[in-house]
Amino acid sequence: MTITLKLETLTAEAFAPFGDVIEASDTVQHFTINEGNTERYHDLAKIEPGQDGQAIVSIFRGQPRSLPFTVEMMERHPKGSQAFIPQSGQPYLVIVAPAGPTPKAAELRLFLARGDQGVNYATGVWHHPLMALNQVADFIVIDRKGPGDNCDVIQLEEKAIIAELETTTA
Repeated sequence: MTITLKLETLTAEAFAPFGDVIEASDTVQHFTINEGNTERYHDLAKIEPGQDGQAIVSIFRGQPRSLPFTVEMMERHPKGSQAFIPQSGQPYLVIVAPAGPTPKAAELRLFLARGDQGVNYATGVWHHPLMALNQVADFIVIDRKGPGDNCDVIQLEEKAIIAELETTTA
């Protein structure tokens, strides 16, 4: 059997079980700095490099995915968080499942992120690799460098499909 994923709008509340939404919004703490020239949107994500790790910054360049798309695998980073901040201004897809044992297809959540929203996957949260849409897209990625294996990859027993990009609210 194949599960069809329903697309949800990415909001901080809906994404909270999986990590943080990184965005400049009136709903987050913000204040003026630099003699009134800059608005600082403060403390948007908890970066967790884990024991003996350090936070590093990379750029990931994602190739666009075509729909319909079959989700066959997921990954997680058991030793640290992983943040994705889009640089191309393009929407992208986020597929997640709760931290813990291998997820079932029915546990997957699908979010549409705007081109000005980043996500920070909390330590151990299952997620699909980068899902750029429409065109090649660059992302600043903040994640962990350090000893030990920090990427678990699993194949789903049941597949999930992304058929279309019509959003629903959760």
